[in-house]
Amino acid sequence: MSKKWYQHFVSVEPSPEEQIHQKTPAAAAPSTAKARTAAQTVADIAASVAEPKFTAPVQNLSSFEELYRAAEIRPPAHGYTILKVAEMLQSEHIRALPAEVKRSSVLVALEAAGVKLEAVIEDAVRRDRTLDTFERVQQKSLDEMEARKIEENKQIQAEIDRLVAERRARMQANTDEVARQKEAFYSWRLKKQQEEQKIADTVGYFVTENPVTTTRGSAPTAS
Repeated sequence: MSKKWYQHFVSVEPSPEEQIHQKTPAAAAPSTAKARTAAQTVADIAASVAEPKFTAPVQNLSSFEELYRAAEIRPPAHGYTILKVAEMLQSEHIRALPAEVKRSSVLVALEAAGVKLEAVIEDAVRRDRTLDTFERVQQKSLDEMEARKIEENKQIQAEIDRLVAERRARMQANTDEVARQKEAFYSWRLKKQQEEQKIADTVGYFVTENPVTTTRGSAPTAS
């Protein structure tokens, strides 16, 4: 991914007087060469910064300071990191000023402290590389964890399906058993009714009040 954040520091926008002189092709050539030189300097700095190595775990993902420490990025003795410069640009004294004025103010402060702009750019590249690398590591870890959980969920779902099938089979067996018992009972009850009726019919020839109960109607009584 192309990073354009450094353009704020390495821009070589000419002053109004220089712009007047650059209206001619002859005056434009030095500016173009200067821009190429600045861009090449940034490219050289970026190429010289090695990929970060994390020597400690990062417990608090919301703490970039912890992340930078884990990558062994420590503020230099002069204290001018890219984060310090960012604070300077947001200072109430210059944040409302034009970009070129803010740029010049920072460069003056760096020069007064004996700090080269290249050192600040290098610090920016190191921190940027650290952030990008950590993002890739976290993304890979997240992808691997997601893949594991998806596979685990598939296994759980398969187990659920197996258990559901077993329980449904047991439920169906229970339903079938009830149906068989009902069928046997109803068949017996029909025969029981027939038996009762035969008994009642027989007793009815000899008694006025038939003591035999039936469920198929009244038994014949004696005249």
